[in-house]
Amino acid sequence: MKTLLTFSQKLETISTTTSWYLSELSEYRGKQELYTHQAPQKLKSLKEHAIIESSISSNRMEGVEIEQKRIGTVVFGKTNHYKDRNEEEIAGYKKALTLIHENYQDLDLTDGIIQKIHALTRGEIWDAGLYKEKDGDIIEKYPDGRERVRFKTVTATETASSMKELLTLWNDLLKDKHIVPPLVLLAAFNLDFLCIHPFRDGNGRVSRLLLLLQSYQLGFEVGRYISLEKIIEENKERYYETLEQSSQGWHEGKHDPWPFINYILSIFKTAYKEFEGRVGEIQTPKGSKTESIMTAIEKQLGKFSVADLQKACPATSIDMIRKVLKDLKKDGKIECLGRGKDAFWKKL
Repeated sequence: MKTLLTFSQKLETISTTTSWYLSELSEYRGKQELYTHQAPQKLKSLKEHAIIESSISSNRMEGVEIEQKRIGTVVFGKTNHYKDRNEEEIAGYKKALTLIHENYQDLDLTDGIIQKIHALTRGEIWDAGLYKEKDGDIIEKYPDGRERVRFKTVTATETASSMKELLTLWNDLLKDKHIVPPLVLLAAFNLDFLCIHPFRDGNGRVSRLLLLLQSYQLGFEVGRYISLEKIIEENKERYYETLEQSSQGWHEGKHDPWPFINYILSIFKTAYKEFEGRVGEIQTPKGSKTESIMTAIEKQLGKFSVADLQKACPATSIDMIRKVLKDLKKDGKIECLGRGKDAFWKKL
């Protein structure tokens, strides 16, 4: 199986579109810290709303729906008695969301965690939390009764080893963020997971929960306040279209992952724009970002890097930081101790 490894060797194929997405999402992540300190009551309301929308939308994409009047009761755990399997699965999805929201920092991405998330979403069913025991392709059914095989998934006998390889590659590539940008890696992981299709049923829902878990661990927490699942559902035609485009040739390592990757990045961008609109854009006085960078540099002891300044000024773009460094260097106030984006700087 040639998945993330094959992809990581094609970094030169990153398009202008992908670069734009990554740049914009980096800016949004910087603002995220500021937004989350505003209007706590509004944020609490957004969180509750997002939980409902995520639980309903992700399940509805798989044909699992419940009565409107039962949503609050089922999602917020006001009952342990469910009318049918649909209610049980939606309640289970909410339990998985709670696990991720409250414990994401302690959830190392392993087979055990993925299987636990699946078990929560599936409820009381015989193969909850178990990888598939029989081969099962992805079948598309037409209204007139016709069917076609949309994708041949990894066989049951190869599923465990394929998942082990995927998780190993994820952890290895994540250690060096210069090989593959983390957000791109996240989207590529999601594509591989869906192509492996490790469970008999519920793979789509688990993939969206993993998208949340991994994005939180990378510092992109917009899914707490704006339902990524709802945005995916609203754009589900494009979701299925890009998934099919990017899965062609996957088994041979000849697939083009970029349509699906750019789709996932667009979902995050849409979520951040909606979050910004709901919380309200925070205006900063002209020149305040430059001043904050200058202050951060003054506080540095010994040599420092652009990454150190990014941590100190999360709401400031990397381009702005580099501009300030360039100006200070020109004025003879700092000097660069090396070359490239990882070079260290020193005050004079």
